[in-house]
Amino acid sequence: MFRVKEHKDKEYPKSFSAKYNTDKLVYFCSYDSIEEAIAEEKRIKGGSRKKKIKLIESMNPEWEDLWELVKEW
Repeated sequence: MFRVKEHKDKEYPKSFSAKYNTDKLVYFCSYDSIEEAIAEEKRIKGGSRKKKIKLIESMNPEWEDLWELVKEW
């Protein structure tokens, strides 16, 4: 959750998310360990754009910003 807030607040002005104003959370999942989370992040990043869109739309077909949902956890 903390990383999402950093993106929303543009904590790092030279970052990709600040530069391209990409601060909308459209997909998320949680894991028991950081190792699992990192492995999944690498798997997703290594996939095609088509696969990423399919993954997002399987959870969030309207591409709504899920930040409000997540920050209440």
